[in-house]
Amino acid sequence: MRGLLSFYRGLCSPSNRQARRKAGIVGSRCGFCGTQSNGKPQPRFGLLFDIDGVLVRGRMPIPAAKKAFEKLVDSQGKFVVPVVFVTNAGNCLRQTKADQLSHILGVAITQDQVVMSHSPLRMFTKFHDKCVLVSGQGPVLEIAKNVGFNNVVSVDMLRESFPLMDMVDHNRRPKLPSNPVGNLPMVEAVILFGEPIRWETHLQLIIDILLTKGNLSNVHQSQQMPHLPLLACNMDLMWMAEAHSPRFGHGTFLVCLENIYKKITGKDLKYEALMGKPSELTYHFAEYLIRSQAMERQWKLPVTSLYAIGDNLMTDIYGANLYNRYLDERVARKNAKAVAKMVSATGSTTALPQVEESHNHWESELALPSATSCKSVLVCTGVYNPNEEVPPDASHCIKETVFHGHRDFRFDPALVEPDCIVHDVADAVERIFDLEKFVPH
Repeated sequence: MRGLLSFYRGLCSPSNRQARRKAGIVGSRCGFCGTQSNGKPQPRFGLLFDIDGVLVRGRMPIPAAKKAFEKLVDSQGKFVVPVVFVTNAGNCLRQTKADQLSHILGVAITQDQVVMSHSPLRMFTKFHDKCVLVSGQGPVLEIAKNVGFNNVVSVDMLRESFPLMDMVDHNRRPKLPSNPVGNLPMVEAVILFGEPIRWETHLQLIIDILLTKGNLSNVHQSQQMPHLPLLACNMDLMWMAEAHSPRFGHGTFLVCLENIYKKITGKDLKYEALMGKPSELTYHFAEYLIRSQAMERQWKLPVTSLYAIGDNLMTDIYGANLYNRYLDERVARKNAKAVAKMVSATGSTTALPQVEESHNHWESELALPSATSCKSVLVCTGVYNPNEEVPPDASHCIKETVFHGHRDFRFDPALVEPDCIVHDVADAVERIFDLEKFVPH
């Protein structure tokens, strides 16, 4: 990873844009060198802020954060542009995170401005009445009910009902022989909110649930497929707290779960859905909240541009660019339909590719986006390290890169190329305002 991160230093300079074109390994675009907006004070753009590594490190605010938000609110304390905070954290309610941010930044923030890694679960209504097992830490039962689930079982509840199942920690084993209580309903799906506290317990009991079709009174049936639906939030392999080096994230827990399952069954673990950055699901939900803010403030112009500010190439930048690619494809589909109508009207027999409507479940739940672009902005205050030595052969480094993204997301160099690199979040806001020629009254 060292070489790739180094290669991205100073991407916005003219000399490096020329070098990138010659290398032929990443795109030569720079979102901050394009067409400017018309300069009207009414915003046509929205901001998506990562939290850890951009606004805070652990529980400590990054100094530039307060400076940035002084520009984003007016004298009445209201935001002058639509703002959403998009975090892969999943260990608390949206309101709790909003309260934490309000305290840290000194700005009034509501839960409708927060996207947790589990927030898109609201769209999975077909699971809301099923009995689901939830894994993570914090108030997981309350979180699950808050996003719509009505019948929830925790790993701790499983352990209490089946005390002989958790045997790794000798000190937690039953002192006397006991029989399973078995008074829980059959589990029908598994929801993974985030990294738990006792990994061995959670890994063991989740595998048990998957191999017994949701009934721990049964024995393992490792050849029976498919397993129960599995939905996972937060794919971050690592994240940045107060320590000098990144710490294990939920993505690391998923790596363990996937490999244990495959080692036992010989088959790949399958996900019903993956959410949290870099999933398009999360960005679509965030864009919906941006639109909702604009409507509530009665800003009549549509929000057409999103700017995603983050510190992690493999989640924040990858995710923003992936969603930008999705928006590009939507525009292309619309254009193809317009051409097809013209062809029909003129009687031309020119062959055109078949264009079908998207059947993404999340599109139908939240309606189609108004945004046409999502630009990625990388800051240097978190996971990304701008101080590593630039390699002599960048193309070789791309080939040798270890991909830290999730197993089900392929490595594409273009998707980890930020539109711009800035020092911190204050610089990011200033750069975006300059680009949009936005001067709030």
